[in-house]
Amino acid sequence: MFGSIVVGTDGSGTATQAVREAVDMAKAVGATLELVSAYAPVSEQRLRAERRDAPEDVQWAIHPRQEVENSLSDAADIAREAGVKVNTYARQGDPADAILDVAEEQKADLVILGNKGMTGAKRFLLGSVPDKVSHHAPCSVLIVRTT
Repeated sequence: MFGSIVVGTDGSGTATQAVREAVDMAKAVGATLELVSAYAPVSEQRLRAERRDAPEDVQWAIHPRQEVENSLSDAADIAREAGVKVNTYARQGDPADAILDVAEEQKADLVILGNKGMTGAKRFLLGSVPDKVSHHAPCSVLIVRTT
């Protein structure tokens, strides 16, 4: 029924709930989990300033994808611990577009999202991502109540 399931995460508690639901579904049907997170572009000037102010031994790790890669790694660990095959995708740009792009590229059978995310510095604005994905997804969409 489902061979590929896409789930978006921003590392928030509500997104982690959606990831756990997606892991449970993927495990139950033997699907591969495609984890997606997006990040905003950061100017090279800001990156240089952050690197300059950071301790020398961690300067190499300062790049715009770092927070997203950490969130993806944490979510992937949840899937692996459950015995689910998982792939991760860190994409620059709009979170909904990132999810939609991966769903299309991977020929996903299902997208799972939380109904709400965090506001402010987090990438998922309240309700906007599930709304956009539900209207434009190339497959079925399951919106999990996370609040």
